[in-house]
Amino acid sequence: MDAHDVTARSAPAEGSAERAVAAVWRIESARIVGALTRMVGDFGLAEDLAQEALVDALRQWPVDGVPRNAAAWLTAVAKRKAVDAWRRRERLDDRLALIAHDLEREQAEGRDPWDPDEVDDDVLRLIFIACHPVLSREAQVALTLRVVGGLSSEEIARAFLVPTATVQQRIVRAKKTLAAAHAPFEVPPRDEHAQRLGAVLGVLYLVFNEAHAASSGPEWMRPELSEEAIRLARVLAALMPREPEVHGLLALMELTAARFPARRDANGDPVLLADQDRGRWDRSRIVRGRAALATADGLGRGRGVYGLQAAIAECHAIAASVDDTDWDRIVLLYEALGRLAPSPVVELNRAAAVAMATGPASALRIVDQLAASGALRGYHLLPATRGELLRRLGREDEARSEFAVAAGIAGNDRERALLERKARGAVS
Repeated sequence: MDAHDVTARSAPAEGSAERAVAAVWRIESARIVGALTRMVGDFGLAEDLAQEALVDALRQWPVDGVPRNAAAWLTAVAKRKAVDAWRRRERLDDRLALIAHDLEREQAEGRDPWDPDEVDDDVLRLIFIACHPVLSREAQVALTLRVVGGLSSEEIARAFLVPTATVQQRIVRAKKTLAAAHAPFEVPPRDEHAQRLGAVLGVLYLVFNEAHAASSGPEWMRPELSEEAIRLARVLAALMPREPEVHGLLALMELTAARFPARRDANGDPVLLADQDRGRWDRSRIVRGRAALATADGLGRGRGVYGLQAAIAECHAIAASVDDTDWDRIVLLYEALGRLAPSPVVELNRAAAVAMATGPASALRIVDQLAASGALRGYHLLPATRGELLRRLGREDEARSEFAVAAGIAGNDRERALLERKARGAVS
């Protein structure tokens, strides 16, 4: 049997076929587009060919049934479309003739046109090209979620609360930019590895952060987006097993996502760490996260930015309660993180940990210095943190004033409502 053989004689209903197409695309899109990009040498053309194959699948699968190897079917159809297009343009040179010959031979021999030894390399190349430095961060995110994650433009738009047309424009511009820059479909040279891998990890970190605490909109969290970020991080960890920061980021995501079931109440409102039911934390994620962090440490190259943050998340994950948390260790980890990647946000987080380790007065001095510097002007968590410290010091009127300021600049509806309740003194 070849790739067009089906597992059942009866064709599926149209809705079932559509679900099959969607499932195959979500799981296999990166490998399909990666294989096509290697073949045609043009990332934008590869994605267009894959989309055209999807259209054919939506038309044929309800009639003929879902192929035994659906990903191979889509790849073969897309390859034939590429060859046909080249023939129509009368540009079938020796290389294209060889591609067409190989495709025909694979089908004649009943083999799937799919080389498992090259698939992983294709996906890795695809991840790096989607996060190419010639693209803006917004374009990198959209392209990564589209071609590596398999999300539709509509799904990306919903996740980031922007119009679908905006996402589509970003993707179109990104593909044109890559074409204009003649971006090669390859893993970057070793001397560019750290810089380029940093961009990839930064995109996944940004996607996960948006899931953890949505920057705007009616929902405080977007767990479905976190699942996509974690899935992509797992793919990257499998493709680059010797890179400690890849495992560090995966550990951070798993350990943080473990708390998600307890971070919202029945109404979808935020539940802060001190009030969370730790029995609802996902223990399997904690196990996976700690294993990923151990893998990163086992590589023997020290903890990077993501590894240190994962270690902080591990301190929370293994503590029976807020009071049992090793806050002194968390302070030390934030100090190390601040030396490795200085940031006012890291300093603000260190202040919150200092408040738990040694008391609110010393933490307030750190926060006041941050406020005086103006580095976090417009960042709602600065006055929110200051309000918490003032409340713990018994300075209630000042605390409520800070909460009101924080509520006025918070972008997320749920978080704003919580801060407004604190400003009214309705939340202890």
